[in-house]
Amino acid sequence: MLEALLFAAPGSVAPSQLASAIDMTPTEVENGLKELSDYYISTGSGLCVQWHAGRVQLTTTAELGGVVEKFLGLEATSRLSKAALESLAIIAYKQPVTRPQLDAIRGVSSDGVVKSLLSKDLIQEVGRAEGPGRPILYGTTAEFLQYFGLKSIQDLPALESFGENQPERRDILKE
Repeated sequence: MLEALLFAAPGSVAPSQLASAIDMTPTEVENGLKELSDYYISTGSGLCVQWHAGRVQLTTTAELGGVVEKFLGLEATSRLSKAALESLAIIAYKQPVTRPQLDAIRGVSSDGVVKSLLSKDLIQEVGRAEGPGRPILYGTTAEFLQYFGLKSIQDLPALESFGENQPERRDILKE
């Protein structure tokens, strides 16, 4: 039943929405979603249950991303520049982050890159920082997770796993 609701949903949904639709508790729904996720993993299904910001969605697996992009004719529009990937990595690991913080880490202006990532719906405004000018805080979106085939932001690799080739950048990201 949960699988059918996730399939029919136009985007991510809260477990409480699913619970009210099928007369279950949110805890029962979350347990059912865990079972569904485990089932997809154990059977090698092309589907997965993806979580982001307390919401859940049925998506295709990262391994099939290229095939699905080709089928839908999206492969030509789904490439990101090195600047966009660098900015997206900083936002993903440091979120929430302001554009001035992003500029300071990258050492260049990120105006264009931030606009591009916003238009691609890979990042979103998540609030405003306290302090002078109350700059906008940015964080990643569910589309970011889909793009990179992640189930949740916790699935990002640990910064320590990237080796010693740029220790000054890793130190900045940890601050």
